[in-house]
Amino acid sequence: MISIVLGTRPEIIKMAPLIRACQRAGTDYSILHTGQHYSYEMDRIFFRELELPQPQYNLDVGSGGHAEQTGKIMTGIEKIYQKDVPDLVLVQGDTNTVLAGTLAASKLHIPIGHVEAGLRSFDRRMPEEINRIVADHVADLLFAPTDLSRQYLLNEGIDEKKIFVTGNTIVDAVVQNQVIAQKKTSLLREMSLEPRGYFLVTIHRAENVDAKASLQGIITGISSLSRNYGLPVIFPVHPRTQKMIKEFGINTESISLIQPAGFLEFMELESNARLVLTDSGGVQEEACILKIPCVTLRENTERPETINVGANMLAGTNAQEIQRVSEIMMRSKCTWANPYGDGNAGGKIIEICQQSLKNI
Repeated sequence: MISIVLGTRPEIIKMAPLIRACQRAGTDYSILHTGQHYSYEMDRIFFRELELPQPQYNLDVGSGGHAEQTGKIMTGIEKIYQKDVPDLVLVQGDTNTVLAGTLAASKLHIPIGHVEAGLRSFDRRMPEEINRIVADHVADLLFAPTDLSRQYLLNEGIDEKKIFVTGNTIVDAVVQNQVIAQKKTSLLREMSLEPRGYFLVTIHRAENVDAKASLQGIITGISSLSRNYGLPVIFPVHPRTQKMIKEFGINTESISLIQPAGFLEFMELESNARLVLTDSGGVQEEACILKIPCVTLRENTERPETINVGANMLAGTNAQEIQRVSEIMMRSKCTWANPYGDGNAGGKIIEICQQSLKNI
């Protein structure tokens, strides 16, 4: 039996193809939801929206400091696995859920597979970088999305026999969920937006949101961009970001702040935007797959493949640099090749897991 561990909405999105692959293959699995970002009750709608089965286990750990949150998740997972021992645990990405799930399973001597292994920003000030490094060095099966991420793992001395280049499950998720989105969403029509007629912005990282200079630089840059091109800015604003905008007294009159969108609604906005400006790693990938030019509001990225193919550029948080880089990306013909695989990563990962379980 495979235990699929997740705790944030991006993890649900990227683990959905694995859940569907298990269903297709008749593989026994369970879903453990830690509730790292939201309570399970809030995420219940998200599972239903993506047409996924409800989790068998819910920890509802909620928010908290990194150590507190990680400790709560480890304690909860350990209690579950002591009673109901899986044959293999799958974690995805770089969250506190990944760190806690990896450590709890390893101490119980349960094999671990790390989905989206080998990503590196080379900035250890980011807690996500620490989480992904620990998970990679503890896991038994490393599912690298690209050859570059495989090389990063080899550079760190990880046994090549543990590493499998599978592509990224976000490609599967985009393909699978676009079909669902077309049936269920009509946000563009409701907001009177034209395809390629607006900029889409997401900001959530602490280093951008909690520093007034950084947040002001981003808002000033995208406001100027909007005026220069005569296009609206659509900004699904995270509650924490909205709180800091208000606390810092930053003027957002030229920006359309909207409530956070569900994944299907966000995909509709994303796939029709003229340009995406974001500090999210997952959004960088999605924009690349959807052939929408992207500007990353950070000084580094663990998704260098998007830059290498010409789908993305780093701009940081300086207003003038945001405008300069955005103007370059606005001229893109969007003809880059998708570096993240053929959309069958979920199936490949589950097949590898099945073969590995036979050898245990």
